[in-house]
Amino acid sequence: MSHSSPERDSATQATPVKTSSSEPSPLKSLLRTALPAVVDLASQTIMWTVESILIGQISAAAFGGVGMALQVIILCITVLITFVVGSSLIITRHLGAGDKQEANHILGQAMMVGVVLACALALFWYFGATNIFKLIKEDGGAEAERAGVTYLTTLAVFAPFIITNFIAVGIVRGAGDTHYSMLINLSVNGLNLILAPTLIFGWFGLPALGVRGAALAAGTCHTLGFFGTLYLLRSGKSVLYLSFREMAQPNLQSFKRLFNAGIPTTIEQLVWAFGQLVVTGYVAQLGVDLLAAHQVLLRIQAILSMLYMGFGLGAMTLMGKNLGAAKRRLAQHTAEISSWLMFATVMVVVIIIGAFPKQVMRVFTNDPEVVHIGKFVLLVFAVAQIPKALNGTLMGNLRGAGDLRWLMWTTIASAFLLEIGLNWFVAFAWHLSLLGLWGVQVLDETTRLVLNYWRFKGGKWKFLHV
Repeated sequence: MSHSSPERDSATQATPVKTSSSEPSPLKSLLRTALPAVVDLASQTIMWTVESILIGQISAAAFGGVGMALQVIILCITVLITFVVGSSLIITRHLGAGDKQEANHILGQAMMVGVVLACALALFWYFGATNIFKLIKEDGGAEAERAGVTYLTTLAVFAPFIITNFIAVGIVRGAGDTHYSMLINLSVNGLNLILAPTLIFGWFGLPALGVRGAALAAGTCHTLGFFGTLYLLRSGKSVLYLSFREMAQPNLQSFKRLFNAGIPTTIEQLVWAFGQLVVTGYVAQLGVDLLAAHQVLLRIQAILSMLYMGFGLGAMTLMGKNLGAAKRRLAQHTAEISSWLMFATVMVVVIIIGAFPKQVMRVFTNDPEVVHIGKFVLLVFAVAQIPKALNGTLMGNLRGAGDLRWLMWTTIASAFLLEIGLNWFVAFAWHLSLLGLWGVQVLDETTRLVLNYWRFKGGKWKFLHV
């Protein structure tokens, strides 16, 4: 991979950024990459929400048990981010440099490891489900435990296909083929939207399978998605090509590159998730109504986060390709455009939430006490979206540049000092309730935004190797 010298970069920065007539503008490139990613990521979140509603109609215990099973699954998938992010960062650099052969090599190595891990997790879920739920001690008693075990063991049968597809689609998305990842996930989740209620409630003369039906529907649809992704990666339509020969020839140096590029992001995500879990535990001790309002806010946040993640992913992909092509000035220009575009978008979101807080709450709950609590906290929640959205895009740019350890350490510091530490004082020493907890969220996101902006302006990211 070629790298320009600092002297060449300085000369490049002295001239304005130009794009050839055959090369799309940075704004068009960003929108073409980010918007399909937003739809792609949102489709899975929406499907999980619909599935939860359907299972909730079976019983409260089934809802709780399956919800905990999903938490186990999400935790395991978070660990796999090592290979998705690691391979995506390396692949985009090679694609930017025009080295498709090396990009395809990294894809094959990542998929080799992915298949092994997928089979290992499948065995863990199938044979360890009962012990996992005994360890968790899910509220709802034996019925909740049975529901969770049934869901996890049924899904384990399909896990080699589901997990391998998660890694493959993630790499396709990270490489910039977001229109293909969108089509795959829309197809998977659209089919699941039809099949889930059919198998859960026994429509069209089929037996009502309840929780097992939900798992069978998800497993079947994601397995079909695996074969769709495999066809894509073997057809030559994607920018990447999956070589079975590359999958059969392990390369220890490539494995090392994958781990070094991916592990900081995995640690970052795990620590962040742990911090959010602790904060939810604090809220649970404050009262049932406050916890219900907090859960509504988290649900709204999950939906909005798909928007931020989509733009962050687009920024990450273009940053990697531009740096791989030694176009550092274009990389900075595109990063700046992504931030301004995200700012304009999030301000629309903030205005809508600020103008209609009660109506927004009523979309998710009709409980008058929860709506009353939430409509006031929602104003602070809306303010938090500004630094959160901007920080998500800025982190995408830094991640695409390979500045992963910086992002990991800032997230660890904020999680323990602010989310876990300061929130304890806010909740139990100063008694500032839910309003104070979301105020800390504003402080957390703003602090990290300032630090990440300072890091970005420093320019060291232009010369990092991945």
